[in-house]
Amino acid sequence: MMKFSTLMRKPADWMQGAGPHSDIVVSSRIRLARNVRQIPFPGWATKDVRNGVLEQLKPEMEGLPEMKDGFSSELEKLSSIEKQVLVERHLISREHAAKSGGSAAVINRKQTISIMINEEDHVRMQAIRPGLQLNATYELIDNVDSELEEQVGYAFDGRLGYLTACPTNLGTGLRASAMLHLPALVLSEQINQVIQAVHKIGFAVRGLYGEGTEALANLFQVSNQTTLGDKEVEIIARLEKIVQQIIQHEHNARVKLLEESRTMLNDQIGRAFAVLRYSHIISSKEALNLISLIRLGCDLNYYPEEFRAVVDLLLMEIQPAHLQIEAKKKLSPEERDVLRAEMTRRKLKMLPEPDNVDNSAASGPASDQLNHPDDE
Repeated sequence: MMKFSTLMRKPADWMQGAGPHSDIVVSSRIRLARNVRQIPFPGWATKDVRNGVLEQLKPEMEGLPEMKDGFSSELEKLSSIEKQVLVERHLISREHAAKSGGSAAVINRKQTISIMINEEDHVRMQAIRPGLQLNATYELIDNVDSELEEQVGYAFDGRLGYLTACPTNLGTGLRASAMLHLPALVLSEQINQVIQAVHKIGFAVRGLYGEGTEALANLFQVSNQTTLGDKEVEIIARLEKIVQQIIQHEHNARVKLLEESRTMLNDQIGRAFAVLRYSHIISSKEALNLISLIRLGCDLNYYPEEFRAVVDLLLMEIQPAHLQIEAKKKLSPEERDVLRAEMTRRKLKMLPEPDNVDNSAASGPASDQLNHPDDE
C-alpha cells in the first residue's frame, strides 16, 4: 500500500480532470452506507466490537482490485493534520476524522474511491469524479459494493432495504451529490431563491464540507435527502435533472452580469486579481472567495482558460492542513495566513491582468424556473 506522503504528492484525479459542465460542476460524488449483518452499529458497539469489524473489513477492502496499491490506514495512526488533509480532499468526513480506535480509511491510488470503516455505519464508501458524471460515478462505486458484498454479509431487510444507523439512509443507502460553483448566482443575489426552490422539491443544499458548513468559494453541494422507496437510478436521474437546471440558471446569471453589470463584474474580478497577486497575509475564507472570482474570470474569458486547472488545485492547496503539510510543521493561524499569501502569489505569478472582453460563449440555454423533476 502507498504511504501518506505518496498520496499527498499526487492531486486527486477529480481535482485536475475536466468533465462535462466542469466550468460549473466541480465534481460528482456517490456515497453508499452499509453495515455488517448482526453486529451493532458503530455508535452502539463496544470498542472490541468495532476493532473486530475493522479486522474483518480492512483486509477485504485492501484486496479489492480497484484498491490495488492504494492507501490504507487506521485513523489512530494518522496525525490530526493528516486526517484533516483527507477531509479537505473530501476523502473522509469531518465526523470520521474525529474518530480513532476501530476506524480506518482505505483510498485508491487515483483518490477517486475512498472507504471509511466505522464512521456512522460500518462501511461508508464513495466514488468521486470531475464534472457532471453521476451515472459513471455510480457505476464505479457499485462495482466496489458488489465485490465487497460477496465477501461480507450486509445487514439487509426485504422491506426496508439496507439497514443503516440513521433512518434517513435506509433503503438504498445512497447519497448522490454534485459540487457546484455558482458565483454569478451569488453576485446577482439569486442564490437563496434557487436554494429554496431546490429544498422545496426534496433536495439538500450544503456548504463546502457538507451538512452545517459554509458555502466557501461559492461552492455548493446539492444532494438527495431520501433513500427509501426509490431505486438508485431514479435518485440519480432526479438529481441530474435538478443540477442541469441549476447549471442553466448559473449560465443565465453570468450572461446577465456581463450585459447589465459589467462594471461591477470587472471590479470584483479585478480586485480579486490584485489582492491575490500582491497580498502578504490572507485568511482562508478571503482567499477561497477571491479564487472563486478568478475561476469565474477564466470561464468568462477575462483570463486564459488553462488557468482554471491551476485555480482548482489552489482551492485545495491553500486550506489549513495542506499548508501545514507543505510547511512540514504545525503553523499558527497567522503563519498559515502568511504562507497562504506566499503560495497564492507564486502559483498565480504567470496569471495575466484581466482582459475584459465580451464573451458570448458564456451564454447557456435559457430556463425560466426550477421545475419539479416530475413536472415534465
